[in-house]
Amino acid sequence: MGDQKENINYQDENQPKHNVQEKRDTAAQDKQCCTPDEKEKPPSASNKSEFSDPVYKEIALANGHINRMSKIELSAKLAELKLETRGVKDVLKKRLKSYYKKQKLMQTVQTESISNDTYYKYICVVDFEATCEESNPPGYLHEIIEFPVVLVNTHTLEIEDSFQEYVKPEVNSQLSDFCVQLTGITQETVDKADTFPNVLQKVVDWLKEKELGTKHKYAVLTDGSWDMSKFLNIQCHISHIRYPQFAKKWINIRKAYGNFYKVPRTQTKLTTMLGNLGMKYDGRPHCGLDDSRNIARIAMRMLQDGCVLRVNERMHAGQLMSVSSKAPVEGAPPPHCPHSRN
Repeated sequence: MGDQKENINYQDENQPKHNVQEKRDTAAQDKQCCTPDEKEKPPSASNKSEFSDPVYKEIALANGHINRMSKIELSAKLAELKLETRGVKDVLKKRLKSYYKKQKLMQTVQTESISNDTYYKYICVVDFEATCEESNPPGYLHEIIEFPVVLVNTHTLEIEDSFQEYVKPEVNSQLSDFCVQLTGITQETVDKADTFPNVLQKVVDWLKEKELGTKHKYAVLTDGSWDMSKFLNIQCHISHIRYPQFAKKWINIRKAYGNFYKVPRTQTKLTTMLGNLGMKYDGRPHCGLDDSRNIARIAMRMLQDGCVLRVNERMHAGQLMSVSSKAPVEGAPPPHCPHSRN
């Protein structure tokens, strides 16, 4: 639901039993994001030798020089290197630093550390639209009414395909005027739509056609935690089905963006991320498919800038948890429709 999720978040913050882990994760993220640009922690004794290679001294010197460059100088250097020149100054600095780091490492025996093996071949961007009220009453159940998936090839940095299905709500079958206005989804559209379990089966079939999880390593990516930890979790309970295994881990692009570009949480809303990268929103805000396409554009730019997007959140025993950056990079499992709840 794009930036509308922020409003839902604030409304639900009075329910601490759902948000204890999430607040801890957010606090940790904000602490990390607010550290001075590119200040590296001193290497521990165990990995000191890894950074003793002269190439890292060269990278540090290059970073210092880049930090002293003006925005005009940064843009000129990026243009000279035939790299993207759009974005705010901090984004341009990160882009240039990532380029020089990659070039330096490619000249050493460290090449394997930046191999494409660290990437998922495909990223599935998901941004649900759900039922909502202008002021959601306590205990309101958000039901998914649009299920979009945008397939990003991380090697070609292109959107290869997309999927979109509307969903018929069961509990809040009558959409509020606010919901219709916000999402552009009409009552007639959801009345004609399939139920969630049937739509989920269509999603699984589509993912299988792409050979995801079998031939190709892939991961799910969302704009924040809410799509998976709240909307999908609630919907599975309503539909009396188990939470799908392939969606139990995902990339929260807000966390990844904040950590990579060293910006606070307030700078990780969808429209803000686009603006800082020198892009404008394309399409209709709060259309799930259009939101997903714009999130995909951010992901592709981050990959282009040298970010290694990896799973950073997961569901465990019905709770949202963070995934350590030191954990092995694993792709999502082959997609299967979950069994009904007993």
